[in-house]
Amino acid sequence: MMGIILLGPPGAGKGTQAKKLTQAFAIPRSRQGTCCGRRSRTGRSLARRPRRSWTRRTGPDEVVIGIVKERLAEPDCAKGFILDGFPRTIPQAEALDRVTKELGKEIRFVLSLEVDQKDLMERLCGRRTCTGCGAMYHVKFNPPKVAGKCDKCGTALIQRDDDKEETITNRLANYNKATAPLLDYYRDTGKIRSVMASGEIDAIYAGIVKILR
Repeated sequence: MMGIILLGPPGAGKGTQAKKLTQAFAIPRSRQGTCCGRRSRTGRSLARRPRRSWTRRTGPDEVVIGIVKERLAEPDCAKGFILDGFPRTIPQAEALDRVTKELGKEIRFVLSLEVDQKDLMERLCGRRTCTGCGAMYHVKFNPPKVAGKCDKCGTALIQRDDDKEETITNRLANYNKATAPLLDYYRDTGKIRSVMASGEIDAIYAGIVKILR
C-alpha cells in the first residue's frame, strides 16, 4: 500500500506530478480543494455543514479531516493514494496520522518539492487564463500562437489576481509560516524525501519515480 504526501509551495508542480504518478501507479490523487468541492456539491456527510464555515481550499480541521477520512476509506484507495494539498499544518498532520491508523493505511513517502523562489515567481506570474474556455497558458513555457489570444477559442487571455506578484508573495509567506514546519514534523518520521523540482517536468518525475521504487 503506497500512501504519498506531496508537499511544496504554490507553483512547485505538485498537481502536475500528482497526475503523472496517478497514471503510473494506478492510485488516486486526493486534492483537498477538489475533495471538499465534491462533498459540497453532493451534500455528503460532513460537507453538509454551512458553507460559510469553510472554503473550497481550506476549512476547520474537524471538517477537513473528516472529509479526507471519507475519501481514503473509498475502495479506489485500497492500494494507495496521493495527498496533494493536505495536510497543511502540524495539527492536520497529527490528525491524519490518527486517521490512517484507524483505516489500517500508511503514509510511506512524504515528497518535498523544492524550488527556488525566483523560479516560483516566474512560473506563477507568467500564467495566463482564457476568459472564454478557461484554457491555461504561460508566457514563457506554453505561450499562445497569437499573443494575448486563446488558441482554442480566440478569446482574450488575462492574468488572474491569484497569479499577480503581490498575491503570490503573500501565498508564499503563508506557506512558509504554516506549512513549511511540516518538513520538520515529517523529517522526524524518516519518511520525507527532498525532490529538486526545478527543470524539465519529465526529469523531475523520473527522480520521484526513482525514490518511490
